[in-house]
Amino acid sequence: MSRAEALIDLSALESNVRHLIAIANAKGLAVVKADAYGHGLLPVAQRAVSAGASWLGTALLEESLKLRDGGIKVPILAWLTPLSEDFESALQKQIDLAIPSLDHLTAIEKAAERTSIKPRIHLEVDTGMTRGGALSEWRALLKSISDLVKRGKIEVIGIWSHFARADEPGHPFNEEQLSNFKFRVKEAEELGIRPKILHLSNSAATLIDQKSHFDLVRMGIAMYGLSPDVNNLGESAKLGLKPVMSLRARLQLVKEVPAGAQVGYGGTAVTKDATKVGIVAMGYADGVPRNADNRAGVLVGNRKAPILGRVSMDQFVVDLGNDSIARTGDWAYLIGSEGGDGYTADAWGRACGTINYEIVTRIGPRVPRVHIN
Repeated sequence: MSRAEALIDLSALESNVRHLIAIANAKGLAVVKADAYGHGLLPVAQRAVSAGASWLGTALLEESLKLRDGGIKVPILAWLTPLSEDFESALQKQIDLAIPSLDHLTAIEKAAERTSIKPRIHLEVDTGMTRGGALSEWRALLKSISDLVKRGKIEVIGIWSHFARADEPGHPFNEEQLSNFKFRVKEAEELGIRPKILHLSNSAATLIDQKSHFDLVRMGIAMYGLSPDVNNLGESAKLGLKPVMSLRARLQLVKEVPAGAQVGYGGTAVTKDATKVGIVAMGYADGVPRNADNRAGVLVGNRKAPILGRVSMDQFVVDLGNDSIARTGDWAYLIGSEGGDGYTADAWGRACGTINYEIVTRIGPRVPRVHIN
């Protein structure tokens, strides 16, 4: 019997993939980095492909290699590859690689010489986020790429960049980045570089910015049924998305406590009245944020029970209420429910001063993922 588990609804994932591709009117790249945002790399990737995703994307090369080893055949792009990476294996497994600098190009050239395999690359340009991608090196990078293309040494599959503020509809910086991207693509084309695909849109842009879709959209957080920004874009349901993850743990103990009882390390919470508390068998070692406050909690039956005191390494306390009929061993839902109105990843984000992305991706390996349907 499981102490805790994350239930992954693959039918909801499929619904989200189909919905996003329909909105985009373009091909979809399913972003499955970080163990598919904590949802389980291979099962999610397989279902995303069967739902219509033409591409898969990971941050790390090791994630892409796991997909290939798992039998995935569609194109895969890895975009966060330090120069120490095993580029030879990437070429042998037909992994597309992002090129953000001349140094990366040189490293991949050398791997190509050793393997006699022509690299498939995506030129990454910094259009204003000032994170990944070429900036001052862009023209020099293009000249080197152009020479390699003419000599048949490299295949340019794509040119891409990333929005910094796509989850802020109407912000002028989005237009600035879009314009910059188009200009940089034109510069590449003038040097004879003709990419097969252009991609710029993340989840937020996929949902609200048709003109940035180009040939391919990158489906990230939205694919998992979560809003890219609840405040600016609204809840998942408004966006036509279905949350994929439910998270639950057993009540290790249910007991009555008197008024005035100090709860947890430091006694940061004190019961106002006599009540029943539940000890939930998950803690910060499992990814439950230690700083979560009483805006988060669990759903037991159809009743919410807020957090009392600090989250511990392996457990935390919730206030069940004096009239609760909960019993030791019952399931307590941290995210989602079996039909009631449960807490969401967004609610946990608010309670911890963070975002839904962090809540789902930080769920640790001690919590098994159970993939259903």
